[in-house]
Amino acid sequence: MSNSTKSMLNKICVVTGATSGIGKETAKALAIEGATIIIVGRDVKKCISTVNQIKKHSGNSLVDYICSDLSDLKQVHNLTETLKQSHDHIDVLVNNAGAYFITRQESVDAYEMNLALNYLSPVLLTTLLQDMLDKSVQGRIINVSSIAHLKGSINFDNLQSKLQFIGFKAYAQSKLALILYTYELARKLKNTKITVNALHPGFVATNFGKNNGLLRFYIRRFTKGKNDISAKEGAETIIFLATSPNVTNLTSGYFVNNKQVKSSDKSYNQDLAKQLWDVTENLIKI
Repeated sequence: MSNSTKSMLNKICVVTGATSGIGKETAKALAIEGATIIIVGRDVKKCISTVNQIKKHSGNSLVDYICSDLSDLKQVHNLTETLKQSHDHIDVLVNNAGAYFITRQESVDAYEMNLALNYLSPVLLTTLLQDMLDKSVQGRIINVSSIAHLKGSINFDNLQSKLQFIGFKAYAQSKLALILYTYELARKLKNTKITVNALHPGFVATNFGKNNGLLRFYIRRFTKGKNDISAKEGAETIIFLATSPNVTNLTSGYFVNNKQVKSSDKSYNQDLAKQLWDVTENLIKI
């Protein structure tokens, strides 16, 4: 592929959770298109290995990493400071990092881990990088949610799942929260050059939730037993939202299979979104 046909030349893209699965495939595809890539992962050896693999596969030397455990909000701050030292702007932020915790665990900040990693972390990261995205010709924020949000609800009296913990409910709550945040942020950014959209990548056959057959059971209730898709297929909607000129001015959308679809009724509740926004600001101290 000649440089003239590469759609992401001179674009700077940050992809979290990029050392495996759909994050890695996303970073690889964007590198092939000529983008400067910063992958984020929590294991330095995996980060180095992934960078080398992407460079070799894509022929693009503009691939680097920042090692960060995104469930630790202090490390999220450190990540953004490192980015700002090496780049003056970013064009695409892919909030892909996430996990499903079947037993109740707490982050170093004492937040329930589904909430911390799947929701609080991308919100804080996006907030801290907003000024860099605003310097782009057209900044794009892409939040990887899940069809599991359809069963989610926001329980402000038990947001941390201390009174009762059911792994899937905590996971679904975090993914609904991310979509509510996506729509509320889009409203707040309506007069800027930044777009923000969410997506469900499909049920991807990766290591995500590999130790937890219950997640597969719950998700298959939504996918009607359809076969797992590959990580490469799962990354397609992310890549579409990152690169397509068709979504240049499209914001506040929820996408599946490269198409905008309706998310849950709860996700469009603006009063709920505003209340969640206020609670979240207090939790992440911004």
